[in-house]
Amino acid sequence: MLFLSPEIKMDSDEFRLLRDFVYQHCGLNFTMDSKYLLEKRLGKRLQQHNLKTFKDYYYFLRYNPNKEQELSDVVDQLTTNETYFFREDFQLRTFVDDILPEIRKRKEKEGKKTLRIWSAGCSSGEEPYTLAMLLLDQPWLRSWQVEIIGTDISQRVLHLAREGVYGDAAFRSTDPAQKRRFFTDLDGKCRVNDEVRNLVTISHLNLFDSSRIGLLGRMDAIFCRNVIIYFDHAGKKNVIDSFFQRLVPEGFLLLGHSESLINLSTSFQLRHFTHDMVYQKAGVATLTGGEKR
Repeated sequence: MLFLSPEIKMDSDEFRLLRDFVYQHCGLNFTMDSKYLLEKRLGKRLQQHNLKTFKDYYYFLRYNPNKEQELSDVVDQLTTNETYFFREDFQLRTFVDDILPEIRKRKEKEGKKTLRIWSAGCSSGEEPYTLAMLLLDQPWLRSWQVEIIGTDISQRVLHLAREGVYGDAAFRSTDPAQKRRFFTDLDGKCRVNDEVRNLVTISHLNLFDSSRIGLLGRMDAIFCRNVIIYFDHAGKKNVIDSFFQRLVPEGFLLLGHSESLINLSTSFQLRHFTHDMVYQKAGVATLTGGEKR
């Protein structure tokens, strides 16, 4: 007969301790309505470490020598990483048909042949690899230096992204011709081909780590889709400001279809294209004092 461990209950004080600790670490925001979710998902961690209360777990997260790994596991437990290739097709069409030609025109005027894109919150890699496939379909980019940086706070999904091996669920919006061109069959799954992988760098990054974000350099476009929904108002403003600092003048910020910058930032202009609306940083001349940022 199988005996299950009794569920450990989380009281309100324990909830506040853990909620605040997680928020300070990575900006994930949980209201009192989320108490049951934290209790269920973190309860598994208590049992794994043979802890009796959530307060014991709080002290574990603060002082245990393995706290960094445990915090990574906590993030995995508390976030949803469901994604797939060629997600939000209308936005990707805007990127290819409208945004890329603008970037090309501006860069050629500047005498540059570089393109840098940041996939912030890249999960298991479908988004940055999708962007790489789209760019490989642009003949004019073959002579350019192209770099796509995918980052996420979850070590588990980053491991999957680096492996680049995917099951059927990841291809629900992938054209069969694209799948044949960019993937190789591997033990019943599909592996991303090297020509795609070579354009993408996968790295661990906490979007609240401003010093690490500063090392990324400037970007022509940033994709951050369905990520800031996890943050409270202050957290969202902090992350959006970081994106503004990382974008070159006239760079583009692409959010999820249900996300907007209303009441978060007035630093971007909203551009209306045929298939989607996208945020853009102002050009050099219109930035405060004409100063490059």
